[in-house]
Amino acid sequence: MPVGEVSRLIGGWIDRLGAVWVEGQITQLSRRPGAGVVFLTLRDPSHDISVGVTCYRQVFDAVADVVGEGARVVVHCKPEWYAPRGQLSLRAAEIKPVGVGELLARLEQLKKSLAREGLFAPERKKPLPFLPRLIGLVCGRASAAERDVLENARLRWPAVRFEVRNVPVQGVHAVPQVVQAVKELDAVDDVDVIIVARGGGSVEDLLPFSDEQLVRAVAACRTPVVSAIGHEPDNPLLDHVADLRASTPTDAAKKVVPDVGEEYERVRMLRDRARRSVRALLDREERGLAHALARPSLQDPHRMVDARAEEVTALLERSRRSLRYRLDRADSELTHTHARVVALSPAATLKRGYAVLQRADGHAVRDPAEVEAGETLRARVSEGEFTVRVDTQRVDG
Repeated sequence: MPVGEVSRLIGGWIDRLGAVWVEGQITQLSRRPGAGVVFLTLRDPSHDISVGVTCYRQVFDAVADVVGEGARVVVHCKPEWYAPRGQLSLRAAEIKPVGVGELLARLEQLKKSLAREGLFAPERKKPLPFLPRLIGLVCGRASAAERDVLENARLRWPAVRFEVRNVPVQGVHAVPQVVQAVKELDAVDDVDVIIVARGGGSVEDLLPFSDEQLVRAVAACRTPVVSAIGHEPDNPLLDHVADLRASTPTDAAKKVVPDVGEEYERVRMLRDRARRSVRALLDREERGLAHALARPSLQDPHRMVDARAEEVTALLERSRRSLRYRLDRADSELTHTHARVVALSPAATLKRGYAVLQRADGHAVRDPAEVEAGETLRARVSEGEFTVRVDTQRVDG
């Protein structure tokens, strides 16, 4: 029988097989950007056998956060035979991590669920006080984490005070006791910040710090909480909900407690800067004052007054001359007017011997025809008046 026919028959037999669960270790992983299919190689370390696996991208994306090269997985797949090359492959419909990978997958799902609720949102983070009055510390009894926090904090600020709660930090009793300790410290009015510390450990040892009950208790605290779990590769969920994450307990002490030497140096620098600023301000004002004093108006202030006094005197003298000239002109005009009035006055005419005759009704007589014989008239002369009687009247032709 030809080899090709054998390969075809093998493929037909494999096609009749149902889906199976296959366990192995991922040794190669290919995720091309934009491609809808993911290629990986599944290896059995005990028999040194490998097989290629293909799956749709959405199948792999469901576990992509916790599965990578080197991870052990269980794949629900359908065997396929490529007859032209006589090659066996698996088409995966579901991938599940096993061991630690499965644990991390559950934690990743819990993380996404809590994130959707907004428990990890940056706007929920509370700022830490500059110098806390009392620091709450939750840690294991006589642990290296407790020693690191206390010693480093007191080296930085000797007067710092702590309220310590020693609790189990792993095992079945860890979560309820850590939660209780956090709530007790949150209820103390003098506690300004709470540190939850542990000196690292395996993923399984850090599980209490990813417990949903502890995460929600920390999220409900009114006091800022610092997570100081010394495990860099994998961050427990406490790191995400805490108001501040410290990489180690020592780092937590440095972030919570200010260094007295650094603060003294900062105060000294600020004092020197303030002194320089005040000195520069005084120097600038002194220069401005010296420049102002150098002006002639301030060196000899009477000079301006004297100059203005001379101007006022000159204007006063000018106004006097103008007023005198105007008064003299008015007096001369008044004299001439008076002379003309006097010259044209009827009284002046009367002084020359003339008289004014008036009838009884007061009208002056201008024509002899205006009077009748025997009529009494009033004659007005310069020094008085008298009456006259008309004897005859004559009209000049």
